[in-house]
Amino acid sequence: MTVSLPLVLVLGLIAWAAIKFLGVRVWVAVVIALFGFLLSRTFLAPAIDSGTRSGVDVVNGTHD
Repeated sequence: MTVSLPLVLVLGLIAWAAIKFLGVRVWVAVVIALFGFLLSRTFLAPAIDSGTRSGVDVVNGTHD
């Protein structure tokens, strides 16, 4: 899966804002990120990839 820098930047800003303003602890954010890496190795990875791409297409306005 190819992830462009802007998507990673947006997700990073959301994580930073959650830690800074919502009071989410840093260790919780790290655990969630590690869970994402582990989840990418399961049978759910293609569905997650497809859903992410569809969501980006909807935001970009390139969906059919």
